[in-house]
Amino acid sequence: MSDNNENNSLSPNKKPKPNSYQGWIIAGLIAAILGITIFNRSASIRETTQKRFETMFKDRDVSFVSVVNDKVVEVTLTPDALRKSEYSKLFTDPNSAQSQSPGPHYQFKVNSGSDFKKEVEQLRTENKIEEKLDIRIEPRASFVEWFGSWGILVVMVVLMYFLLGRMAGGAGPGGQIFNIGKSRAALFDAENKVKITFNDVAGLDEAKEEIKEIVDYLKTPTKFTKLGAKIPKGALLVGPPGTGKTLLAKAVAGEAGVPFFSLSGSDFVEMFVGVGAARVRDLFKQAKEKAPCIIFIDEIDAVGRSRGRGAMPGSNDERENTLNSLLVEMDGFATDSGIIILAATNRPDVLDPALMRPGRFDRQVSIDKPDIIGREAIFKVHLKPVKIALDVDPKELAAQTPGFAGAEIANVCNEAALIAARRDREEVCMKDFQDAMDRVIGGMEKKNKIISPDEKEIVAYHEAGHAVAGWFLEFADPLVKVTIVPRGVAALGYAQYLPREQYLYRAEQLIDEMCMTLGGRAAEDIIYGKVSTGALSDLERITKLAYSMVTVYGMNDRIGNVSFYDSKQSEYSFNKPYSESTAQAIDEEVRKIIDHAYERTKALLTEKRPELEIISKELLKRELLYQSDLETLIGKRPFERRTAYQEFMDAKVEKGTTPPEVVEEATAQS
Repeated sequence: MSDNNENNSLSPNKKPKPNSYQGWIIAGLIAAILGITIFNRSASIRETTQKRFETMFKDRDVSFVSVVNDKVVEVTLTPDALRKSEYSKLFTDPNSAQSQSPGPHYQFKVNSGSDFKKEVEQLRTENKIEEKLDIRIEPRASFVEWFGSWGILVVMVVLMYFLLGRMAGGAGPGGQIFNIGKSRAALFDAENKVKITFNDVAGLDEAKEEIKEIVDYLKTPTKFTKLGAKIPKGALLVGPPGTGKTLLAKAVAGEAGVPFFSLSGSDFVEMFVGVGAARVRDLFKQAKEKAPCIIFIDEIDAVGRSRGRGAMPGSNDERENTLNSLLVEMDGFATDSGIIILAATNRPDVLDPALMRPGRFDRQVSIDKPDIIGREAIFKVHLKPVKIALDVDPKELAAQTPGFAGAEIANVCNEAALIAARRDREEVCMKDFQDAMDRVIGGMEKKNKIISPDEKEIVAYHEAGHAVAGWFLEFADPLVKVTIVPRGVAALGYAQYLPREQYLYRAEQLIDEMCMTLGGRAAEDIIYGKVSTGALSDLERITKLAYSMVTVYGMNDRIGNVSFYDSKQSEYSFNKPYSESTAQAIDEEVRKIIDHAYERTKALLTEKRPELEIISKELLKRELLYQSDLETLIGKRPFERRTAYQEFMDAKVEKGTTPPEVVEEATAQS
């Protein structure tokens, strides 16, 4: 729930963090002190050889030596020797009060301390030196040896100290290890108010009316309680992705004037047993302290799926325990009033029935894709920050975008602004919006994609087949434009249609749509006598449509008026609600429908082959044809079926606001 957490850093329910760097600072100081000590000690000692030491000893320059760990000999010179020029320039420190270094001055390695003592004694005898050399034995633990034995343990303790402190969000060293079961909900209240209101939510008038009642009840409860009404305990926002469920919840947070807890369903999910249920209990505990308040759970299907689906026998499902805790808190034996639950999901079919019953979610608010009026209102909201030209009309944009959700409309407005900026325009014009629609529908235009002439010709005939088939089919959607310019990941061309906004389809309409979709494959078969892989998406679409006609909508005489569609069926279910003989009959009827549609399309394109040749050759020449171009090339469409966009343009002409030639040009550019 990325949108709802954008102000989490300002949330007043977050406690200030103590300085988590104190331990690191102390450890750094200790390391620095050790490093400086070792560096200063080693910097004043010069490396030498045993041969050079023997010369020093013969010259009576050595005061004493120290054998460290039976491996290293440290040599300290006499004061008289330090006055000699060969030593004074090496061991005199002008910045120190004691100008001469106290030593040790040299060091070298030996194989054994006892052997070294014997060699020194032998050297003294050979050179007839009366004074014995002071040889001191010093067992000394080096830093490397100390680190190898104890330092690793210290480092591990320090790391565990900080890792445990940050394990559940980190509020100081060790302070959060016992808070892993705390709720992660972001709190928005008077000090941290959401700026979005109902005025920022367009195209959801019915949904806003239902949600506004909850907000009004929180603001003026006596208006409802005096009539005996009770506040709804919860509202479930249901709708396809991008239709504005989370935006509507944000508007509730901005309008309610009461504390608002916002979190995602996945925030309850944790690998540790019992953590999800603990977070549910902690969330409602905080909510009861802030009551009256609202809790919003986005994508509740992450935790609210039906119990028993996909669970192994005898297993302990942590998600089910979390859901049980949520059910009890929402409407259990000791439920307190004053807490309203809002939740959003685009998968209501997988939710547990106990979660959706009245008393938990009293209302299910359906948020569908907007119609032309709703899209116009959404365009007006998203066009406010955009510097648009005078030719941009929100209603015209709404008419050209059937089936678009709110998120897609917002994307169109943003893409149009980016395209206008790329073209160095001062304002965003209608052409930029039309290119943005093409970008959203078909993907990015790839004019530089290398395609062989043979493949380009196949694509031209394929797209011409779609265009001609749709042009001469009564119930096919009106063509907007056809192009052979590659777009998106794999599309080498596409034909764009502008469907009417309707909710009921008859069998003949679906058959005509199927024939139009098969137009590309049929055109390749007629022209070349063979087919290519370019019809993959077309075949996928008609196969799903044919199976839906037979098994879902009951549009087949042999199978009858039955529907095998089950809205409550599990997505992991492998059981078919019909016998093998029925399955065979379904496959035969689907194949019969598709074969009939294909033969009908081939017959139509064979009859209209001259028109097919004209369109394909013009596509190879211009790469893009609009509806007006097809009218010029092959005549007007024999069936009059007006789209919402055409009806809108006709209405503008009747009012005298737009000349007919502008209508024709706008229709061509759409």
